[in-house]
Amino acid sequence: MSTTLYPLKFKTIYKDKIWGGQKIKTYLNKDFGNLPNCGETWEISGVKSDVSIVNGGALDGESLADLLVKYGADLVGEQVYQHFGNIFPLLVKFIDANEDLSIQVHPDDELAKKRHNSFGKTEMWYIIESDPGSTLIAGFNKELTQEEYLEKFNSGHLMDVLNRETASEGDVFFLPAGRVHTIGAGLLLAEIQQTSDITYRIYDFDRVDDKGNKRELHTEEALAAIDYKHYPEYKTKYTPAKDETVKLVSCPYFTTNVLDATGNVSKDYSSLDSFVIHVCLAGAYTIKYNGESYPVKMGECILLPKTIDKIDIQTESGFKILESYIAYTLTYSHYNI
Repeated sequence: MSTTLYPLKFKTIYKDKIWGGQKIKTYLNKDFGNLPNCGETWEISGVKSDVSIVNGGALDGESLADLLVKYGADLVGEQVYQHFGNIFPLLVKFIDANEDLSIQVHPDDELAKKRHNSFGKTEMWYIIESDPGSTLIAGFNKELTQEEYLEKFNSGHLMDVLNRETASEGDVFFLPAGRVHTIGAGLLLAEIQQTSDITYRIYDFDRVDDKGNKRELHTEEALAAIDYKHYPEYKTKYTPAKDETVKLVSCPYFTTNVLDATGNVSKDYSSLDSFVIHVCLAGAYTIKYNGESYPVKMGECILLPKTIDKIDIQTESGFKILESYIAYTLTYSHYNI
């Protein structure tokens, strides 16, 4: 007989990066041990090379992949399971950029399937903390053709046509596959994205690693992936509010809301045919479910299986969370990945 599903935490996967810093430890209070820095933590992942492992409770030590095989739609929802099978569809990260990340782009589903037998990568960022004057790049500052892009790239003037935005706590950026982007130095953020680890690196500021080697660029691969259009807005507009669930992003791959609560909250997810993920950005709270208590603090994430329709959330001093789920899906074939 299967264990009854409950709110699930997973063991954090820590990633040392050439551009990483210390804020994962100093701000989010997550210990990355002997790593010289930590650029990313993968909090909930179904990526084959880094599948999340349950941390605590009756399912402690089981992988997210195994849970999907065992529980299927009870874990993720009927429609989600129908479309994605035993692949968990979202990857949740914290990212600390002590230096600028490379200029990069991700392929969409069609191109990623063709080239890598993978999903594409549409993502969103929520800025948790920023150094004064921090910026990021999202998209172009004018419409380009592929030929115009290549001329700028080959002449060393690519930065002239990239759209740079100031970024500070609470800012949200939605990055559909194809949008050229980079996270700038001084930013700590939460990222919600499709389950994919495919990145085409366009420019890396001529950086070298500790052995004096430059990182590989993917100049040719990026050309077919890039969206060369210009858009009037790159920063997501929303109105922050206390004690209300505020929608930030809604797309075929995920819906993400923010809840900045000052007191106790009851949530009813019964209308969703989906799992729900909480990413705790600030404060602390306790989920009450089925007579048990599940504490969550800043820097932690928790997965609520589809079978959990209603929860009570108790807090002493307030909390802020991102709340993500899949509200509707594209018509996917079952990818063999």
